[in-house]
Amino acid sequence: MDMRLATKSDYPTLIDLWERSVCATHDFLPQHEIEELRPLILGTYFDAVDLTVALNRNGQLLGFCGVQGDNIEMLFIDPEVRGQGVGRLLAQHAIVTQEATKVDVNEQNPQALGFYEHLGFEVVSRSPLDGQGKPYPLLHLIYKGPAI
Repeated sequence: MDMRLATKSDYPTLIDLWERSVCATHDFLPQHEIEELRPLILGTYFDAVDLTVALNRNGQLLGFCGVQGDNIEMLFIDPEVRGQGVGRLLAQHAIVTQEATKVDVNEQNPQALGFYEHLGFEVVSRSPLDGQGKPYPLLHLIYKGPAI
């Protein structure tokens, strides 16, 4: 598997991957909210982070990770390859090369919470609302160990 920085030409593929991933993992989000997020992700959030993409040998995008400062802001994997180590490699890259030590996880997404805890993150606090002020509580995690 290869990793590289994303370019704007990757954005159409990334937003489609994002939507498929969200639909597969964020069953608490109604479809209309996913549709509202799509232009924000594409038009604002991608540009606000350092985006790393993971690709297979054929150049197919398998997932991506966006880091801002010391925070993993987004990590999304193609649902077809979940559980095959793509997320772990992207998170490891973010921790080791980008010095990312924090991540927020929706409380209603126990798979994401388990993923990050398995990597060595621990919950340190909780917010009742998400970053957009919606009633989707966030768990704030900090990387505590070398479990990766």
